[in-house]
Amino acid sequence: MKSSSKFSPRCLNGFANWGAGNWPPSSVGTPLVPQSTDPQTLSLLNQMDPKRIQNYIQTLVNFHTRHTASDTKSPTTGIGAARNWLLKEMTELIKPSNGRMTASMPCYLQPAIPADDIFFAVEICNVQVEIKGSVDPNRTYVYTGHYDSRRLNLSDYTGYAPGADDNASAVAIALEMIRILAPVVAKTAPPTTIIIATVAGEEQDLFGSNFLAQTLKNASVNVQANFNDDIVGSGSNAPFDTLNQHTIRIFGAGTDYLTLPADVVAEFISTGYQDDTPARHLGRYVQEVNAGAASVTGMEVALIYKPDRFFRGGDHESFLNAGFPAVRFTEPQEDFFHQHQDPRVQDGVTYGDEIEYVDFEYTARVGKVNLLSLWSIANAPATPSNFTYDTNIGFLATTESTPPSFLENIIKLYWNTEPADPLLAYYEIVWRPMSSQQWTHMLNVGLENTTILPISKDNAVFGLRAVGKNGKKSPATYALAVASQFFG
Repeated sequence: MKSSSKFSPRCLNGFANWGAGNWPPSSVGTPLVPQSTDPQTLSLLNQMDPKRIQNYIQTLVNFHTRHTASDTKSPTTGIGAARNWLLKEMTELIKPSNGRMTASMPCYLQPAIPADDIFFAVEICNVQVEIKGSVDPNRTYVYTGHYDSRRLNLSDYTGYAPGADDNASAVAIALEMIRILAPVVAKTAPPTTIIIATVAGEEQDLFGSNFLAQTLKNASVNVQANFNDDIVGSGSNAPFDTLNQHTIRIFGAGTDYLTLPADVVAEFISTGYQDDTPARHLGRYVQEVNAGAASVTGMEVALIYKPDRFFRGGDHESFLNAGFPAVRFTEPQEDFFHQHQDPRVQDGVTYGDEIEYVDFEYTARVGKVNLLSLWSIANAPATPSNFTYDTNIGFLATTESTPPSFLENIIKLYWNTEPADPLLAYYEIVWRPMSSQQWTHMLNVGLENTTILPISKDNAVFGLRAVGKNGKKSPATYALAVASQFFG
């Protein structure tokens, strides 16, 4: 007998979206369309140069090793030569900025930690460029990529350790972003501060990134995002599916990295918001802005609900531990033959993180995603704060006098509108079914500080983001049921 179902039989059991479901049914808002990218930003992305990326990576490989404890006196070998070259290169690249970019190399002396394969005191130096914001300079966005390298034996600080993919690939992206942005900021500085940093000591214990994150925290800098690139170069050189050449993973940490009181974290989990941490909202942000510019980036973004890969870690964790939103970018399938390996041929198999296993076109595409995300977020309003909902409305009655309107399947939301953000045009509620990873709907709520939506809080997840006068949107923030934070 012919089925009379109105649903398309394209997927299992006749439902077009059987894995997530087209539920709950609602007419609230409009389907979310990825925010578009302005022509100027798109033109910046097209300047990401694979040949320059190749040259930067080759230069870093030529230092023989960039081990944290390697030579600091030689002009051609070791981490000292590498960091001096980075500072010189950044100093040259920022010249077109007319002084709006500053290059620096902050250092500190790291005592010996034998357990971390540091057997004598070493100087940890980050090499970085800062672009001071013109409107809200304390609001800051940070890009990081570590420039140190390693061999199989982490205590071997003299042997050849080219570190092409891990992690000269990310350093090359940093240098390209600095080069591309320098003439742009000379004309118009971004409203918020950007730091593009190459950090040291990652392979031992995230020394350089922790130094940077803690320095910013101690100075009460409002760091709203850290984009950390680490191992972003294999592309077509790894023996994997063609789709991997056009995909980048973003790892977003869950509640385990929240620096919030235990009762607040418990609420995250009990109300089903455990997938709505600042890190995951940051990952959703990158997904969305990339989707709006995918014809130029040539990439897809895969958000992974993990802080990092299996029993692995990276520099973004330093920012997470400091209480800052942070995500890690990593190629979709790591090539373990050419990572953390002594370069050699053994039993007919070639090992080693050599430059020949880096796909420069792929690395440039990853660079486009980073530049797009960093420049867009730095030119958007700040992520809203104190987003909360009423626990008495859309819930069980507490007394016989509870108003009938409170018993509807609705949610009343509140948020903080002070202090006023000069970049803000209006606020936007975003929401999605519980089973969906990405926001599905959006609703313009103007400049109000509260709204009521006819959706059960049990069936959906709600976020709030700010939309700028230039059309750029902030990442969303999460909702907490904390009565003391009501602003309506």
